Amino acid sequence: MINFDNAATTFPKPAAVRRAAEYAVRHFGGNAGRGGHELALRSSEALYSARETAAEFFGAEPENTVFTLNCTYALNMAVQGIMSRGGHLIISGIEHNSVLRPAAALAAGKQISLSVAEVFDDDEQTVESFRSLIRSDTRAVVCTVAGNVTGQLLPYRRIGELCREYGICFIADGAQACGHFDIKLSHGINILCTSGHKGLYGITGTGLLLTDGEYSIPPIIYGGTGSSSLNIFQPEVLPDSLESGTPNIIGAVTVGAGIDFIRSTGIGRICAYEESLCRLFVSELRKMGGVMVYRSDGCRYAPVVSFNIDGIPSERAAELLAERGFCLRAGFHCAALAHASLGTRQGTVRFAPSVFNTEREVEKLINNVKTLKNLPNS
Repeated sequence: MINFDNAATTFPKPAAVRRAAEYAVRHFGGNAGRGGHELALRSSEALYSARETAAEFFGAEPENTVFTLNCTYALNMAVQGIMSRGGHLIISGIEHNSVLRPAAALAAGKQISLSVAEVFDDDEQTVESFRSLIRSDTRAVVCTVAGNVTGQLLPYRRIGELCREYGICFIADGAQACGHFDIKLSHGINILCTSGHKGLYGITGTGLLLTDGEYSIPPIIYGGTGSSSLNIFQPEVLPDSLESGTPNIIGAVTVGAGIDFIRSTGIGRICAYEESLCRLFVSELRKMGGVMVYRSDGCRYAPVVSFNIDGIPSERAAELLAERGFCLRAGFHCAALAHASLGTRQGTVRFAPSVFNTEREVEKLINNVKTLKNLPNS
């Protein structure tokens, strides 16, 4: 199989990540922060080392770097935590369900009020769309850095500036951007949530929440933290307050190894290569009749391309391509808002290459898309 579904999870993983996972299974068998014996201490050191690596990569402090199960958990912690005291929340019109669903649930329970900012091809219009919705009780803005359906890059730094101007907490979803682009908290982000198993090349079951510490994040999950065990209340200090239960030490180690791979390879080189594969794919698809590519010349994109073939539902097209040896995701990609904005009633097929794909693999996929167009009764 040739994997072009890296927007869901990168595969294959770098060799260094595979080695790190194996080493962690063999050597880090203790529970970090739970005990003073050799196994526990060794695991604690490994976890802290991975935390330091992630913190440095995103311009955060280690104590403000929280490991989570995935980006969904991180976003829920951020959204539900920051909005726990009520107020008005603004999200973009292309947010993943990891943002939309907790926001909608809070709004349905009348705990908050919710507004959705329309996203345009023009960055200025998008920024003004957010500005027009700001009210005196606006507590936070949530914005994806890059949409997970088309890969459109939003003007997140300008949105961050807007939030600072009005004293609003800015939560950024970096799941489709981190590891492809140089994202830092200093770009105006108060809370950055991201996946560990996508652009950072870690194993599944990994995510990160990084904060600049300006806004307190009340926990939504309570339990053992390895600290203040006699206190019936959750510790207030980070990362303990947001890391209840046994941490995924093996996962954290692989995220650290993935970040080291990005640094050694060069994030600019990775991004440029993946973008070149997307340009090749888009240019060839646009030469075909009967193929719709969801990209605009006026936008910048992460390495994600959504398309549809006339007469073939997206899930059927992905199924036919899977039979030919290609992994692509079809449907609505857990992003109802984005597909509503696109007007895609049957979803799209999503192409998402990684640094480990080749031009020859992309050309092979292109030839197979051409073949599908000519199939009777697909």
